[in-house]
Amino acid sequence: MTGPASRAEELRATLEQASIAYYRDDAPIMSDDTYDSLLRELQELESQHPELVTANSPTQRVGATPSNAFEPVAHAARMYSLDNAMNLEELDAWIDRVEAAAEKLGTDPARLQYNCELKIDGSSIALTYESGELVRAATRGDGRTGEDITANARTVRDIPLRLQDGILARLPQLEVRGEVYLPKAAFEHLNKLAEEKDEKPFANPRNAAAGSLRQKDPAITATRDLASFIYAPADQVHTGLPKTQHDFLAALRTAGFHVNPDVEVEACRKDVHAFCEAALEKRHDLPYEIDGVVVKVDDFALQEALGYTAKAPRWAIAFKFPPEEKTTVLREIRIQVGRTGTLTPVAEFDPVLVAGSTIARATLHNEDEIARKGVMVGDTIIVRKAGDVIPEVVGSIESLRDGTQTAFRMPTHCPSCGSEAFRPPGEAALRCENINCPAQLHERLRHWVSRGAADIEGLGTETIQALINAGLVKNVADFYALTFEQLSNLSLGRTKQDGSDTTFGEIMATKVLANIETSKQRPFPRLLFGLGIRHVGATVSELVTDHFVTLQALSQASAEELSQIEGVGPQIALSLHSFFDLPQNLEVTDRLLAAGLKLENEASDDNREKTLEGLTFVLTGALTNLTRTEAGAELKKLGAKVTGSVSKNTSYVVAGDDAGSKYDKAIALGVPVLDEHALLRIIDAGKMPGDLADHAEDGTA
Repeated sequence: MTGPASRAEELRATLEQASIAYYRDDAPIMSDDTYDSLLRELQELESQHPELVTANSPTQRVGATPSNAFEPVAHAARMYSLDNAMNLEELDAWIDRVEAAAEKLGTDPARLQYNCELKIDGSSIALTYESGELVRAATRGDGRTGEDITANARTVRDIPLRLQDGILARLPQLEVRGEVYLPKAAFEHLNKLAEEKDEKPFANPRNAAAGSLRQKDPAITATRDLASFIYAPADQVHTGLPKTQHDFLAALRTAGFHVNPDVEVEACRKDVHAFCEAALEKRHDLPYEIDGVVVKVDDFALQEALGYTAKAPRWAIAFKFPPEEKTTVLREIRIQVGRTGTLTPVAEFDPVLVAGSTIARATLHNEDEIARKGVMVGDTIIVRKAGDVIPEVVGSIESLRDGTQTAFRMPTHCPSCGSEAFRPPGEAALRCENINCPAQLHERLRHWVSRGAADIEGLGTETIQALINAGLVKNVADFYALTFEQLSNLSLGRTKQDGSDTTFGEIMATKVLANIETSKQRPFPRLLFGLGIRHVGATVSELVTDHFVTLQALSQASAEELSQIEGVGPQIALSLHSFFDLPQNLEVTDRLLAAGLKLENEASDDNREKTLEGLTFVLTGALTNLTRTEAGAELKKLGAKVTGSVSKNTSYVVAGDDAGSKYDKAIALGVPVLDEHALLRIIDAGKMPGDLADHAEDGTA
């Protein structure tokens, strides 16, 4: 007679095989009733013998304890993002680079093979197995460190809890990467349930997948019908792995992973093009969202030899599909007044599903853009998402006009305060120049308290609006005149169940007043940035305050003097000069000084040798261990110049995660690119390490 332990092991193996057959192979080996019956038997057995319960038992897919936090997890190897090819010409340029690099490495370009896979629009995941058992699942995070979501990952039915057969199952340790996604049908069902409960729907399947993986209660994750596609090892040269990407995918299937069947190995760019074009044609017929094709060099050894740039592998690229376009009807154009007074026309149209989410409005930027696109209120318009993210009006379909459409005219006065609108010479935008404009006030105040500026925690959108409504704050200097009595009794405009008014309260008032006091110590560049001067961002604020170290000196500088600062052009210089030329603005800055804010750069007591003198750095992308402002300050202490734009005179570009056009320009100009690890080595050493300088010639360091 079979004992409880043996029967439990037998049931686990049978249920796991059934899951793999159902999800991986789409070939069920038993009915749903039979599966449920065996699962209930296992649950009963484990209930009677708790010592038999294992973390990877099928019964634990929906049985973990809710979590209060997700612990950080260091990845075995960095999870890189991919460079993008937005069209076939850019894809060909990448192939040209790969072939040239391969030839230098001694590989005949004619023998190269490319593995083409559909690019799943989901949430990245890393799965770690020890002796074939799932021990950890983690999000991508910043690429080096993710969050532990093991309990939630176990609820995803097609993620194997134990590996089945083949070489991967025999490895002592294995980390694989892939994508967890929400099928289109599951996404529609999820949003239908949200609608029934009068809850906010998910914007798109990708956000829904990411949010589902980070639920504190795994039981909620289990209801979301998530699925996965696994496609890569953490380390291509891992001992015991197959030698090619295509063979690795086959090994993944054998081990029990769900692997996308739409994979081909192509030997020439013509066939790569054909795969991409075929994928574009069938994208809407698939049961899941894709946003492109990933093309990889198939050979793992060559992948390793080609290596990586600061943010992406050189041996892979994402061919991104062109934006999906839909038609809808433009119902109205509203004017939105921005933080710095810009009057922006915003198109409001009938809601339409584009690239996985519903959109109903998009900016039209300015009156010149409206004229260029030729749109009229009532038009049938073409909309899309730029980069599959930002809603955009492409233009109108003039042939569908029936005479009811009306032309739009920009207002002559600000819709918020009634002041006459003004279009500065050489600019496309119409502006309200009234510093006391109510529409600008809320955004100016929010900008001042934001993290990159004065950083006053506790002053959120609701509180700021309440302060405005009460007439307590009319400009940023008023924050420093607030009293405990005013804050603690501040009405938030909400009524409690007993009918009484909701107030800010004494505890929050005490905390916020302390935070306001602390904000007086923020560095001069951050406070200048916080003033919200047009065209003056965080980087420009650093450049300006390096030259004019006190507010008094800066406020008295001419536009000509300001434009002499490297990185500060005539437009920025004019904006700064105009700001300090207005008596209303000087009154505000005088009050800030009187309140004790340090609107000056303190003399540095750093006596380190200026080993980086003569070198110019540009910082771009998100850094993990310090902010770009902090990194720039450290480089300046060593004598380096830090600027905001890349040119042929730039010595190095430091690229963090999601680096953008500055990274691309550096590559185009052959400027050496450093990653954050290299930057930290420079700062720690107090000089440029020799090996980094030696590698500067190849465009990376």
